Amino acid sequence: MSDIKTVGVIGAGQMGRGIAHVFAVSGYDVVLNDISAGQLEAARSTIAKNLARQTAKGLIDEAAEKTALGRIKTSTGLDDLAACDLIVEAASEVQGVKKDIFDNLKGKLKENAILASNTSSLSITGLAAGTDRPENFIGLHFMNPAPVMKLVEVIRGIATSKETFARTKGVVESLGKTMTVSEDFPAFIVNRILMPMINEAIYTLYEGVGSVEAIDTGMKLGANHPMGPLELADFIGLDICLAIMQVLYEGLADSKYRPCPLLVKYVEAGWLGRKTGRGFYDYAGETPVPTR
Repeated sequence: MSDIKTVGVIGAGQMGRGIAHVFAVSGYDVVLNDISAGQLEAARSTIAKNLARQTAKGLIDEAAEKTALGRIKTSTGLDDLAACDLIVEAASEVQGVKKDIFDNLKGKLKENAILASNTSSLSITGLAAGTDRPENFIGLHFMNPAPVMKLVEVIRGIATSKETFARTKGVVESLGKTMTVSEDFPAFIVNRILMPMINEAIYTLYEGVGSVEAIDTGMKLGANHPMGPLELADFIGLDICLAIMQVLYEGLADSKYRPCPLLVKYVEAGWLGRKTGRGFYDYAGETPVPTR
């Protein structure tokens, strides 16, 4: 773990709570921060359930489960991150929100603390420029769900120092994750490839080529994907899918990345997938039912 012992995680949503879980299980003390006390309470409950599930599967023992949960402290104030050696921002995938957080962190962190963003698409160089430590800033993109997925994308901005990269690499290795290094271009590697596929699946639905069920069944059984692209979009969140497609479209100025109008409509309707109970599937019953 080298010199990094305490990790701050900003944002207690789906990604933030998963990242906090991963660090705690790996022996780090964690400060999980969010502006909402209710969100923090829900996050702690979810982490406890997920740790218990890992124990039931024999992945960790009961002592490790209890110790990991005890390592996680919660906080609603950014001042509580002052002692952290690494801070991972996992707030909404909205550039303005992230920049406001980084602006509010100025003067609150240790001089050599690494500041990382879990952004899945935004420019690391651009985010770093708004901080007081661009040389200590890096992209640390965990896959969802973080406790299960093995990959972490690491993205260096123009100003990221070699020392910051080396320290971050050591952290990823200590988590038992596999690291892949991406250049700082829109959506990096995984989402640069994944999101256009999902967007094309939505176009296929939009143009009436196939139904929701036909598209997902086709890709699961015809391409051996564990989850169909529309089912996966619902799992990720349609608002996140749209945000990433907009970053690709605007950042690369190529019409092939134009978000499907149907994706835009679903987001406008508030049909964001699993987290709202409805997206390309309706999750009200025991079995998800296609909405189109």
